[in-house]
Amino acid sequence: MTVNVSMTVNGQSISRDIDPRTLLVTFVRDHLGLTGTHVGCDTSQCGACVVHLDGQAVKSCAVLAVQADGGTVDTIESLSAADSPLHPMQEAFREHHALQCGFCTPGMVMAAVDLANRNPDPSVEDVHAALEGNICRCTGYDPIVTAVQAGARAMNIQDGHAQDNG
Repeated sequence: MTVNVSMTVNGQSISRDIDPRTLLVTFVRDHLGLTGTHVGCDTSQCGACVVHLDGQAVKSCAVLAVQADGGTVDTIESLSAADSPLHPMQEAFREHHALQCGFCTPGMVMAAVDLANRNPDPSVEDVHAALEGNICRCTGYDPIVTAVQAGARAMNIQDGHAQDNG
């Protein structure tokens, strides 16, 4: 049995027939070929799979694709095209050395953009709370916190206020 899901993904309207048990992370990666969203733990513990669903950060391994039917999904690919400058949050992660292996980075960046959209000047405590469900095993969290704060400031400066980028 299959069901049809229709949604907007990274600004594009899509419709696919899928197994109703398909996770959003599987849908994004396997059905749409958007492999920037990573599968880390399959138990919603690590945050590598964070995407924005209707403007809010969600762990896509804990959401069925049918739950996104009719909604809007933005993945890490939505932040900047391959031939475009990095998004301010991506640039802040690069500038502040907030990544090493890069596996957790897409989920961290998407969670950080969500925070910055809600709070253009987050405190250290705000960043800790927002990234509580994201695990990095190699960088350490100090550069990540610094990057999130710098990225939030850069997003705020870019348009004079926090912009909605996902």
